[in-house]
Amino acid sequence: MKSSQNILVIRFSSIGDIVLATSPLNTIRSAFPGAKITFLTLEKFSSLLEFHPDIDRLISIPSNMKFRELWSFGTYLKRNGYDLIYDLHNSLRSNIVTFQSKSEIFQLQKPRWKRMMLFHFHENFFEPQFSSRSMYHEHLGSIWDGDHLSIPPTLLRLSKSETDKGKRLLLDFGIFEEYFAIVPGAAWEQKQWPADKYIELLNKIDKPSILIGSSEDTICQEIHSGLNKSLDLSGKTSLRESLSIVANSRRVIGSDTGLVHAAEALGIEATMILGPTSKETGAGVCLPSSNNIDTDVWCRPCSQNGSAPCYREKQYCMESIEPHEVLKSFTSSL
Repeated sequence: MKSSQNILVIRFSSIGDIVLATSPLNTIRSAFPGAKITFLTLEKFSSLLEFHPDIDRLISIPSNMKFRELWSFGTYLKRNGYDLIYDLHNSLRSNIVTFQSKSEIFQLQKPRWKRMMLFHFHENFFEPQFSSRSMYHEHLGSIWDGDHLSIPPTLLRLSKSETDKGKRLLLDFGIFEEYFAIVPGAAWEQKQWPADKYIELLNKIDKPSILIGSSEDTICQEIHSGLNKSLDLSGKTSLRESLSIVANSRRVIGSDTGLVHAAEALGIEATMILGPTSKETGAGVCLPSSNNIDTDVWCRPCSQNGSAPCYREKQYCMESIEPHEVLKSFTSSL
């Protein structure tokens, strides 16, 4: 293959999955160091990838594009004449925009059968080394040799002015000391550790806690009301501002959600509290200094994204995780 390839990489959503897609992106860049790499995502997530060293061009589309608009956009992609397309999403949307292409396409194949067996029959056919990063790599073709130890970490970049802005923002609120960034919200309530347990944990840590998330993450307000040292910025920061707060923190603690994955991509160690999801669903941390907190209950994982309501009398996968267990898991590194 020639080194000057014109390459398109596709991952539309969501924050965590886009962050995880930066690992195979690095592998693609290593295989084609002279290539022009374009990354296609949704507009609402595109700022996540600003300044990324392995992306030469970042393009995005609105999430509400209709079929005719997607088809027209596919015509535009065809005119760009990509040599290779790595579809790391394999969704209806990605299939529509690539349908007209004459490019060689490598497409993610999702382990739907294995997931069905795991969620509905609790039979685990996933290999022990499975992760979302390895799943992405398995569908890159011959540029990956199958060595799981060679899978690169995820990566996001912030400019110095952005990290400095994050520091100034917190100084304006009177945060002068080392702090923890807390991301307790999630798209589905079942993935959230209870607010009272966060309160107990964070009061024991006795350092400022900066709560970040969307305006819909009402759990942030609940936690903030019970803390001695905290600042609730949920719904008050842009995605890039949230990243800067994460990048300046001592550690990030939160649910299986995008900003916790982003923390690791910024080199910040994280504690991810897992309930209905697991590594087989794409959850989990990967840095040696990070850690997952979960429980070995027979009914988990129960769904791909944690959306399925718990059918037990209480949600044991979250309720049985105690604050002292979470605290013990990372205090030795503080």
